Amino acid sequence: MTKSDLINAVNAAAAEKGIELTKKDTGELIDILFDTVSTTIKEDERFSYPNFGTFSVKHRKAREGRNPRTGKTIKIPASYSVGFKPAPSLKDLVNEK
Repeated sequence: MTKSDLINAVNAAAAEKGIELTKKDTGELIDILFDTVSTTIKEDERFSYPNFGTFSVKHRKAREGRNPRTGKTIKIPASYSVGFKPAPSLKDLVNEK
C-alpha cells in the first residue's frame, strides 16, 4: 500500500462514518499521526497501540562483519533500530488467511 492508497482508504472509511474530509486534510492528518508516533518512539523509546502492537527502540552492539565481495573483515558501528511486536489480535488477523 502506498501513501496515496492509505489516504484514499482512510478518506473512504471516514466518509462511511459520516466524517467528510478532503484528501488534502486526510493526508495532513496521516502525516501528523506518523510524525507524532516517530517523535514518541525517539523520546520515550516505546509506542504502544492496543490491538495493533508495540514499537520500541533496539540497540545493536558494535560488531565485526565481512564484505561479501572481498571477504575483508570490517567493523560495523553500534546503532539503534526500531523493532515491532504485533499484538495477539493483529497476529490472529494476519493468520486468518
